[in-house]
Amino acid sequence: MRDKNFNFTKKTLESLPLPEPGKRFYVYDTKVRGLEFMITAHGSSSFKVYRKFNGKPVRITLGKFPEMSIEQARQEAQKVTTDLLKGKNPNEEKKKLRAETTLEEMFSEYMNRYSKHNNKTWKSDERDVPRFLGHLFPRKLSAISKHEIQIIHEKIRQDNGLYQANRLLDRIKAIYNKAIEWGWEGVNPAYGVKKFKEKSRDRFLHPDELPRFFESLDSESNDTIRDYVYVSLFTGARKSNVLAMKWDEIHIERKEWLIPETKNGEPLRVHLVETVIDILQSRLEKYGNKEWVFEGAGVSGHLMEPKAGWKRILNRANIKDLRIHDLRRTLGSWQAATGANSFMIGKSLGHKNSQSTAVYARLNIDPVRESVEKATQAMLGMMKKGGTTDDLPTEL
Repeated sequence: MRDKNFNFTKKTLESLPLPEPGKRFYVYDTKVRGLEFMITAHGSSSFKVYRKFNGKPVRITLGKFPEMSIEQARQEAQKVTTDLLKGKNPNEEKKKLRAETTLEEMFSEYMNRYSKHNNKTWKSDERDVPRFLGHLFPRKLSAISKHEIQIIHEKIRQDNGLYQANRLLDRIKAIYNKAIEWGWEGVNPAYGVKKFKEKSRDRFLHPDELPRFFESLDSESNDTIRDYVYVSLFTGARKSNVLAMKWDEIHIERKEWLIPETKNGEPLRVHLVETVIDILQSRLEKYGNKEWVFEGAGVSGHLMEPKAGWKRILNRANIKDLRIHDLRRTLGSWQAATGANSFMIGKSLGHKNSQSTAVYARLNIDPVRESVEKATQAMLGMMKKGGTTDDLPTEL
């Protein structure tokens, strides 16, 4: 039998011999003190931490191998060791979780320990989970069955659509996964519940719709809604970023908007066409240089939901099945129609793609700026042409 203390590698752990029937075999990592690997006679293996707590030895299970990697086990072992040094025994925490946790308690813990710190959409979690699962909140985690989750999933599809149903299923899985990670020894009831098949949207504003759209937009009495829609269309930025646009992110002299963080977690430099610059300067003169470009009532201080104004604009223009997010696709589509390649479109819209990133590492922003300018002028030109596409490529 080899030395029980060695540097863990996947190869060495997989090559360990099985112990005799009824026995367990333990080996210890030399890289992280206290990290232990246990293997049974049946070949089941897991990582553990073996340390002393209040003068007595304790053994804390971290996870099964190979589902948990060696690097993950080392990181978790260091966290557990820190907890032990602070006087917290993770085994006691696990017992408490197993014995007392209801869905409501687990959801609260999930929000406070994880979602608010890691999910940009945590406010949606906070709103939607109680809305759709509130009737299950008093129940213990283990008392909620897969069949119940299936029924809820189907009902939400019927009442609220398949996208909402699938998003909630993702949240249920995430909550239960965290419960298991934090010591609950049950089964995730969302596992095995299949998502509904989603169709990718390809909707954008077509040439014959643009004159009606712009006419309706220009007649919108709420200038904040009108300006918001124009900026959304001619920047291609995501809805949340435009709603939370700040004056200190705008550089009018450089015709740039620096979004500090987008959906993919990275900053984005957006070129501002002349139409957008004119809108911003007009708002600056009318409302002053306050924090938000599109101010609104409520806790946030900025416009939160332009749904009513958006509905008015579409009704006047007699345009169906168009969402605000489709404005982003509209800019990309018109960029393509005016000659921009996929890399250029991805750069202007802030798509995170390793291939386009490699290409743009060698480019400056000028070609991107030119493609957005061309697309904007082509869209505005539809007002004069009455929605004909004589001078545009046939791909649109």
